[in-house]
Amino acid sequence: MGQQGCMSIVFIGDIHRDWRPIVEGLDRLDRLPIAAVLMGDIECTAPLDELARPLLDRGVAVHWISGNHDNDGGPEMWANLADPGRNPITSAGALHGRVVEIAGVRVAGLSGIFRPRVWDSRRAPSLRQRAELPADLAKLGPSLRAEHVAALTHSLSTIAIWHEDVEALAAQRADVLVVHDAPCSHRDGHQVLTDLARRMGVKVVLHGHHHVSYVAENVAGDLRAIGVGASWGLGMDGGVLWRGEPPRMLGPQSADWRLRVEHP
Repeated sequence: MGQQGCMSIVFIGDIHRDWRPIVEGLDRLDRLPIAAVLMGDIECTAPLDELARPLLDRGVAVHWISGNHDNDGGPEMWANLADPGRNPITSAGALHGRVVEIAGVRVAGLSGIFRPRVWDSRRAPSLRQRAELPADLAKLGPSLRAEHVAALTHSLSTIAIWHEDVEALAAQRADVLVVHDAPCSHRDGHQVLTDLARRMGVKVVLHGHHHVSYVAENVAGDLRAIGVGASWGLGMDGGVLWRGEPPRMLGPQSADWRLRVEHP
């Protein structure tokens, strides 16, 4: 994992339907990246193949994970992101649960956030596999209408972090791990994600979700964490390619992490 990878991949934080900073940022670059990784909460009101034209038309390959807001519009919004029939180009860039070599860098992806019904990350998982979900939802009783059960099944299946996905990734090796939720470098982050990075031999973990832009290192010196703000474009070294939405404050970190940079 070298400088070439740092310069060739842009990691783009939560877009939330606002592609303007991406367009303006790309226009200001002297050198375009080879690839972009969208870090969830894209909220596709149209197929991603259409929305991502500012990247695709410039020859930038698009990879992505999903976030907790990517099915706020229900199955239709989700299909605009994930349905290969609607997205013959970008569907190949789905990173969730995979390790893909991008510009010579092995990049792994994990979508979603921790949802207590599935997994409160401070405890053992309540459910380990999606196959357990129908029986669990049946416990809610017959008063829950079928359409509500279907909506809850779709939501938890797509936006929750599942133990089965974490374990499948942990068996693989990567240079970089891209997650929507945060590792414990963030005050509201999760040790499970930090541990996953270590189990995979990852040196850099990047996250979205919290709309913060920062670079931190753990005290052991073997793991770097990078927060990517909403619609910000950052390199793998934490360097800013463009700024997006004004970032939120990172706040205090645990004693296990040292803040290197917090982008204002």
